[in-house]
Amino acid sequence: MFPIRRHRRLRQNEAIRSLVRETIITPNDFLVPLFIVEGKSVKEEITSMPNYYRYSLDFLKDEVKLLWRLGLRSVLLFVKVDDSLKDNKGTEALNPNGLMQRAIKTVKEVCPDMLVMTDVALDPFSSYGHDGIVEKGKIINDATVEVLAEMSISHAEAGADFVAPSDMMDGRILRIREGLDQSGFIATGIMSYSAKYASAFYGPFRDALDSAPVDMANVPKDKKTYQMDSANRNEAIRETEMDINEGADVVMVKPGLCYLDIVRDLRNNFDIPIAVYQVSGEYAMLKAAAEKGWLDHDSVMLEQVTSIKRAGADIIASYFAKDVVKLIS
Repeated sequence: MFPIRRHRRLRQNEAIRSLVRETIITPNDFLVPLFIVEGKSVKEEITSMPNYYRYSLDFLKDEVKLLWRLGLRSVLLFVKVDDSLKDNKGTEALNPNGLMQRAIKTVKEVCPDMLVMTDVALDPFSSYGHDGIVEKGKIINDATVEVLAEMSISHAEAGADFVAPSDMMDGRILRIREGLDQSGFIATGIMSYSAKYASAFYGPFRDALDSAPVDMANVPKDKKTYQMDSANRNEAIRETEMDINEGADVVMVKPGLCYLDIVRDLRNNFDIPIAVYQVSGEYAMLKAAAEKGWLDHDSVMLEQVTSIKRAGADIIASYFAKDVVKLIS
């Protein structure tokens, strides 16, 4: 006897597939990472991230306007600072006229309604390339947290809508929330990198910002004492619950594709917006495979971002954002 229920009826052409599709990608899903450098008329391609660039502030204006025209409404800012400005305490991060602070103001100047999120961590400003202060071969938690709170306040003063602590220090969300509120920035949000793993997928990003840990005595060679072990699953729930209790408005899982089980765990356990960072290594792998002719770039790109949203993400930080939006439009 032939089956009464034939699931293929709902797959037989694009019209019906579109009608019953469960996961829809739109421009509103994306948070666009932007890399900023000093100088003028600078648009330099990142070698390990083909077709992705660092921008000087004047060119940042044009890029932000383009993003807005494409329907992309949120950006996440990162800065690459000169080595001469780096030290062990991230002093330059607190400079009210620093590159990050000027970048925030630049975006708001050309596009006041663009949502601006800012990276909060010491590694771009650290002479050691770490997210925290280094003392006697260890990353010092509590002293780092104080600097992160000051950095967050500085970003809010410059006009940031959200700060995004990516450091994985214990207790930093509470201290940042207290600092923002005490400084009058009650409306400034926090997107916490709650489940950030010590991943090998970050390599091209560290090239982009020159922020890899330095190889020298009495300096940890990696970030495994503060970023999470990639073998751990339940720990992500504990970390995220703590950040929510401390005042996080949005939580993040990083990286993306290898950690979609974590995204679904958080979606099943918490009623809060969840972001996923589709990181530089994920971007670079597809670019390289497509260049070799081994994968169809656009099809795989769409499949990747769809899988991230299907797993439970509300927000996707992705270097593919512009390409995806152009394609679906």
